[in-house]
Amino acid sequence: MKISYNWLQNILDFKLSAKLTEELLTDIGLEVEKSEVFESIPGGLDGLIIGEVLTVEKHPNADRLNITTVNVGEKDPYTIICGAPNVAKNQKVVIALPGTTIYPISGEPFKIKKAKIRGVESFGMICAEDEIGLGQGHDGIIVINEKVSVGKNVSEYYNISSDTIFEIGLTPNRADAMSHYGVARDLLAALKFKGEINQDKNLLPLPSVNQINYRSDENISVEILDSDKCLRYSGIVIKEIKVEESPEWLKNKLESIGVKTINNIVDITNFILHDLGQPLHAFDLNKINNKTIKVRCPKKDTPFTTLDGNERKLNQDDLMICDDSKEMCMAGVFGGINSGVQSTTKEIFIESALFNPISTRKTAKRHGLNTDASFRYERGVDPEMVIPALVKATQMITEIAGGKVSSEIIDIHPLKTENKSFKVNFNGIRKLCGFSLKNQQMVNLLSLLDISSPVKLFIKGK
Repeated sequence: MKISYNWLQNILDFKLSAKLTEELLTDIGLEVEKSEVFESIPGGLDGLIIGEVLTVEKHPNADRLNITTVNVGEKDPYTIICGAPNVAKNQKVVIALPGTTIYPISGEPFKIKKAKIRGVESFGMICAEDEIGLGQGHDGIIVINEKVSVGKNVSEYYNISSDTIFEIGLTPNRADAMSHYGVARDLLAALKFKGEINQDKNLLPLPSVNQINYRSDENISVEILDSDKCLRYSGIVIKEIKVEESPEWLKNKLESIGVKTINNIVDITNFILHDLGQPLHAFDLNKINNKTIKVRCPKKDTPFTTLDGNERKLNQDDLMICDDSKEMCMAGVFGGINSGVQSTTKEIFIESALFNPISTRKTAKRHGLNTDASFRYERGVDPEMVIPALVKATQMITEIAGGKVSSEIIDIHPLKTENKSFKVNFNGIRKLCGFSLKNQQMVNLLSLLDISSPVKLFIKGK
């Protein structure tokens, strides 16, 4: 599982470097198998600076080349040979000086060197988009129209992000850590135990229902017909959305952990899954017949086309999200091609649910599917995250896609999850750990991980 260092810092305010964070995560049982640097643009535009063209003269020995002098914020300007047709005096441009490595869209990275071109020395390069990985444009050099200081780093101007991505090897029993929030919770517990963070301060708050402003002008009916397979089903209607490309910060977040971006609505549901660990699904409201949702199993061999375009024959034990007349989604596994969000979608229904892990695993295995959603549902998601995840998604959609909440939160909860008590043998724990902790220290650690009252601890041995 991939975890972003920057993402963790967005959730939890802590001061450790990426290297020390990696070491601490491994120490507390979230083994970092490897880490790598992610840059939203290869090379991060490192070394590139903003320059200003002072003069432009035709090259005496080449019709298509110009000799320019460029101010880069140093005492003396640089002479740079440029073949771009759009180069002109007083332009703000992107400069790669000798020694700078650039990363073109196609081809291998290479280092800029001082060169003599047709008898005239050139000390750098004025860059086009495709030459530095910013885009496909090669009709001319990049011209920056806004007021910007000469000598400014191009990476700062374009707000290029750099991150460290941890590859964490998780065992199936650690479903609680299959999200950035879950990893941050373990990290917070370790830092509090070490005394590096205030013990009393709640640093991981979750959104609550009262943070949503809604108008209840849409009625949608939800019925759970297989309550042994669907323990809870929640959702909300959002209208007046605009489906478009996600903002750069959201695309960077997802791309940094290897998630392909699609559109702002789908990207938000994927963000929430990796942020809080709760899978969500977005339906086009106008494709839900009679505004009715039925959570049920289908007839044997019912044909169903999933988002990948493949038609599958459903098993009578596959839990499906349906409307009055058709199957729309394989519950907790994969969406259907005919009910998802399209570029023309204006109204959506967002689903947040709790599905039976065994049922989900069997459906995924039957159809040879392994999705981010099924991966989590098969191992068990946090029952208490269903509503906070829905609330956060709603907040993001209204902010990013301009949506208006048009219903109350629907929450059907036929089988409520009960808190469990368990026996703890403190002497047994000490033997497993290989070092000695007092009983109360163990209780404190459990509390830091949100394992506290009403969980009862039956103490054996002192």
